[in-house]
Amino acid sequence: MAKHPITSPLADADRDAVGAVLQATLVDLVDLSLIGKQAHWNVIGKNFRSVHLQLDELVVLARDAADQVAERAAAIGVTPNGTAKTIAESSGVPDIASGWLKEDQVVTSITASLAALIGRMRSRIDETDKPDLVTQDLLIGITQQLEQAHWMWQAQSA
Repeated sequence: MAKHPITSPLADADRDAVGAVLQATLVDLVDLSLIGKQAHWNVIGKNFRSVHLQLDELVVLARDAADQVAERAAAIGVTPNGTAKTIAESSGVPDIASGWLKEDQVVTSITASLAALIGRMRSRIDETDKPDLVTQDLLIGITQQLEQAHWMWQAQSA
């Protein structure tokens, strides 16, 4: 089988550079979805229900975005890797504490995770400016959704 059975509209160097950005984004988004579920299962406190439900919304956002990113990678001839080992070794999203977490701890942690991811996404937007505007557009849209979620999480502790 050929090294790249899916042809790319991008030059090889651009495909490889954009593929690296997409892979890093995929890893971070999958990790965010896992962190969201971990918090979802362990949140406690007087505002349990609203935080529990908001975590579900975050997980859906992260999973949908991860799927879009993985499919964009495949469309340009790059194989996405979302295995647990890859996520554990490569994610740049801050982890969440284990065990029961009061809702204010969850809000603080998720807000920090989103802020870190948004910073990484904004760098990736810059990195894709020259090699692939289609991928850049995808990253801009995902970042907009993450920034909206970040605002809503911050609002809980304002």
